[in-house]
Amino acid sequence: MSARRKAAVAAMALGPLALTGLSAAPAAAHGSMGDPVSRVFQCFGEGPESPKSEACKAAVAAGGTQALYDWNGVRIGDAGGRHQELIPDGKLCSAGNEAFKGLDLARADWPATSVSGGEHTFKYRVTAPHKGTFTVYITKPGYDPSQPLAWDDLDLADPVATSTDPAAGDGFYTFSGTLPERSGQQLLYAIWQRSDSPEAFYSCSDVTFGGAQAGGGTKDDGGGTDKGEDAATDDTPKEAPAWAPPKV
Repeated sequence: MSARRKAAVAAMALGPLALTGLSAAPAAAHGSMGDPVSRVFQCFGEGPESPKSEACKAAVAAGGTQALYDWNGVRIGDAGGRHQELIPDGKLCSAGNEAFKGLDLARADWPATSVSGGEHTFKYRVTAPHKGTFTVYITKPGYDPSQPLAWDDLDLADPVATSTDPAAGDGFYTFSGTLPERSGQQLLYAIWQRSDSPEAFYSCSDVTFGGAQAGGGTKDDGGGTDKGEDAATDDTPKEAPAWAPPKV
């Protein structure tokens, strides 16, 4: 492992505040959804060099490990609100960035956070604070995770959360939203559009409604990912960890 990557892992282990000065991240990289956990943050938590879930293994095979170390850099520097114009269908999770193409893989086994309809508190992991607006969309009923994610799959007319300049603390922006009634596996698409710059950040968070769980992530008592030998051989689908710092 390179010195740069070791620095990223070491800082992550120290907790959210340590990430604020993480020199191993790109200079313009600043965050990703922590709860419900985003694909890139989930895979980083599993360990870029040896991820546990099949979906994260496939993401590394497609795009390499560096994308996971750069988990807070799924961004477009000159977005300026032109999200649909700049990001083509099938590339929403990577924001059209080739380096993150593994996040766009159409799979039904991405580790997913169990949620239910009603009020939900979102926690966005941030490594550099900025003024701006967070908007979170959910997929429409009938969403098929085995197909590439398209803009038309999202309920763009009715975001589940919108928050401008929410409170920041302990390494997170925290804001509330309302999840609709859904069933089975869905996806939450978050856009953080800065108001002090045209830069925007994007993340995909897989979720399951109604008690169904998907993917290979496991939750331990500390909220991190469990890499135990038993977990590696357990085929029972389990939920992804929520916002707590993953153990790497």
